Amino acid sequence: MSIASINKRVVTCARCPELRTYCAQIAAEKKKAYLDWTYWGKPVPSFGDDSAQVMIVGLAPGAHGSNRTGRMFTGDASGDFLYPALYRAGFASQPTAVGREDGMQVRNLLITAAAHCAPPDNKPTPQELRNCFPYLVEEFDTLKDLRVIIAFGSIAFKATLDLLAEREFELEPQRPKFGHGVEATASRGTRRLAVISSYHPSRQNTNTGKLTVAMFDAIFKRVSALL
Repeated sequence: MSIASINKRVVTCARCPELRTYCAQIAAEKKKAYLDWTYWGKPVPSFGDDSAQVMIVGLAPGAHGSNRTGRMFTGDASGDFLYPALYRAGFASQPTAVGREDGMQVRNLLITAAAHCAPPDNKPTPQELRNCFPYLVEEFDTLKDLRVIIAFGSIAFKATLDLLAEREFELEPQRPKFGHGVEATASRGTRRLAVISSYHPSRQNTNTGKLTVAMFDAIFKRVSALL
C-alpha cells in the first residue's frame, strides 16, 4: 500500500453518493469568478511527501477551492493562509497555491483531511466522516517515519485521536480537549508521535483575528523544533 494507491481509490470513491452528487453539481454550476475553470468535482486526494514525518489533517475540501482545483487547500482563503506559512517554515517550495500545475511541492509533509469530498456548508455528517475514516488510517499506516500530526479544527482533531485509538496508541494527556496549540504525546511500544491542534485557517477564523499569522507560524515553529 502506498499514498499513490490510496489516492487512486479516494478519487473513485463512491461511499457517499450524496457527496459525489453535490460535488458534481457544484462543478457544473461553478462560481461566477471561476466560470472559465474546469472543476475537479470529485473526492480530493492527499497531497505531499509519501515518506513525510509530518501529516496535516484538515476538515474537508472547499466547494470552490479544492473541489475546483483537485488539490488539498488550494484555491481558496484557507490555502491562501496555509501555504505561505508552510513556505516560511520551509515545508513548501513557494508561498502561493492556485492549481495542480502551479509547481507547488511540499517537503517532509503530507496534507490530508477527515473528509475527502466537499460537503454542503463545510459540514460533513458523522456518517460521511466514518465512511472516509479508513482512508486516514491507511495513510497513517504508510507513513513509517511519521513524527508529528497537526489537526486543523475540532473535527480533524477528533478524527486524529480516533485514528490513534484505532491503532492502539496511548495518549498523554488522555483524550486532550481541542484548542489552539494543544499538544499531546501518542505512544505505542517504542514509537512516539506528537499531536498538535490548531484553529483551522478558514476565513471565519483568520478574518476575525481568532487565528493570526503569528499564532499559525508558532505551530510550525513548534513542529520544526520537535523534528
